[in-house]
Amino acid sequence: MAETFTFQAEIQQLLDILIHSLYTERDIFLRELISNASDALNRVQFELLTNHDVQDADAELAIEIKANEEAGTLTISDSGIGMTKDDLANNLGVIARSGAKAFIEAAKQASNGSSAAQDVIGQFGVGFYSVFMVASKVRVVSRSYKKDEPVYAWESTGGQTYEIEPAEREARGTDIIITLKEDMKEFLQEWKIKDIIRRHSDYIAFPIYVGESDEAVNKQTAIWRQDPKEVTDEQYNDFYKMLTMDWEAPLHRIHMRADVPLQFYALLYIPSSAERNILNPRKEQGLKLYARKVLIQEYAKDLLPEYLQFVQGVVDSEDLPLNVNRESVQANKIMANLKKTITGKVLSELKRLAQKNKDEYLKIYAQFGRFIKQGVAVAPTDRTDVEPLLFFPTSTSANPGDLFSLEDYTGRMVSGQDDIYYIIGEDFHSATRSPHLDAFRQRGIEVLYFVDPVDPFMLMGLDAFKGHKLRNVDEADIDLSSIGEAKADEKPVKESLAEDTFETLQKHFKDLLGDRVKEVRASKTLTGSPARLVSDESGASRQMYRINRLLDKDYELPVKTLELNPRHPLMHNLSQMLASTPDNPLIKVVEEQVFETALLQDGIHPDPAAMADRLTLLMEAATGTQSSELDFDDAQ
Repeated sequence: MAETFTFQAEIQQLLDILIHSLYTERDIFLRELISNASDALNRVQFELLTNHDVQDADAELAIEIKANEEAGTLTISDSGIGMTKDDLANNLGVIARSGAKAFIEAAKQASNGSSAAQDVIGQFGVGFYSVFMVASKVRVVSRSYKKDEPVYAWESTGGQTYEIEPAEREARGTDIIITLKEDMKEFLQEWKIKDIIRRHSDYIAFPIYVGESDEAVNKQTAIWRQDPKEVTDEQYNDFYKMLTMDWEAPLHRIHMRADVPLQFYALLYIPSSAERNILNPRKEQGLKLYARKVLIQEYAKDLLPEYLQFVQGVVDSEDLPLNVNRESVQANKIMANLKKTITGKVLSELKRLAQKNKDEYLKIYAQFGRFIKQGVAVAPTDRTDVEPLLFFPTSTSANPGDLFSLEDYTGRMVSGQDDIYYIIGEDFHSATRSPHLDAFRQRGIEVLYFVDPVDPFMLMGLDAFKGHKLRNVDEADIDLSSIGEAKADEKPVKESLAEDTFETLQKHFKDLLGDRVKEVRASKTLTGSPARLVSDESGASRQMYRINRLLDKDYELPVKTLELNPRHPLMHNLSQMLASTPDNPLIKVVEEQVFETALLQDGIHPDPAAMADRLTLLMEAATGTQSSELDFDDAQ
């Protein structure tokens, strides 16, 4: 007797969208069902290697597609792993809630023309349900690979419920029997079915038979085992699309074959974008791992370090020992050697691109540079291989798109320079306006702009390059007097304030700011800027507050030293006001603004909007309103 179940709420919405959508690429349902059948065959293939008690052990591993024009049905059959009653309920009645919700939003956008259906369906693990775009009814009959398990059928019309009942099927595997809608009968034509298979499923590793023919429609080619000279760009791209459901061409591919220290084949791709990598139908990071063309891990994370997990592809080894657990292989020396070899190849290929084809490499870097930068911090043993892959904007160009390597930088060092200098900024344009750059510009010293949010984290592992120490331009003890040649000031500057006059101003700032600063002192390097904040600390730990802020963790602002420029007109004006009208409230307001502007220029102001009222008062004072008429209580 059939049992009736109610679909999970998200699936009801999902089915409604699929059934009533405006999608035109309806033939993708067949691609999805063939892909599911292939997964079932991969799973049973592994069981046959490791388990001697499998139902119908001698059955051919294959997919069959048959059309019945009279009945209006299309049947996709496989001899795969099969499903039990519980499997049918869990696999076809429930999917990840987050995935369903994400699909629903993406599908709504797609139906408005912003995306293609084929880009959406595969991304959220809902491929099976695409069958309801063409079906008025779907019946799934399945026999598990486990002996003595009864056969059950799952059936639905795409409404709010589905039924599960006992059924009959002689052999192990699954039949998906689709009753096509009246306007979908084109999918009963063999030429149409074969065309879809050749376009979308040509590289499925098992034979796909259509109709009564005993000749497979698909090539069944393990493309990664072929000689790269024999594979065309179109074949590479077709395989990538089938592997990832990413319909944009990959940015780069690596096809490698090795015999020592172990025999393996690999075909690796760098996706078109980081975003698509996150959303693609492969729910997790990791390469597909085969042993002698048998899939043993869908998501093998142990073949590449974490910072290269954006790489997609296939690895197939002749030397891997299988474990009885299908989900893993023995963690042994072979796996370690495999990881070392593949990682080395990926890094050397990226390095080759960076040196020989910089434009192509920078397209990759634009998408995955943040992953690569993390490699410096999280994989110290790979540091020397990752360093040549790092590129940054610098003070030599006003174009944020001009990026240079550390090698480029060291090759342009000026006379007497031994250290590499960098500045951390919120973005390129704010970094270029930093007062810390005054002295460096005056002497023609190049400064790297670290303006990516992950750059402070990168610095945890990057303290030097080829013997040259990396130093932040806000370090208090940097002495540039013997580096390069100082240029004459383009604009005339005032004389430095007299020592006693400056000390009065210095004390006034210190009394006002209190423990918000370590100290207040005269700057020896500032030229065009009135003030800057400098740090007495060095080392990677000084950037922890930036890292914690990036990770949304609690952090405290660092307490720095405020350096004032005794030659700047603003300092002269403040000193004159202190001498003539020491009780003028405008003095403290300006001093507060000098300090907070320095915080803002360093990208560490906790609440820039809080300066608005003070700035308004300062503008009123600058345009003629007497200070005695202004309310300064809330501005300090």
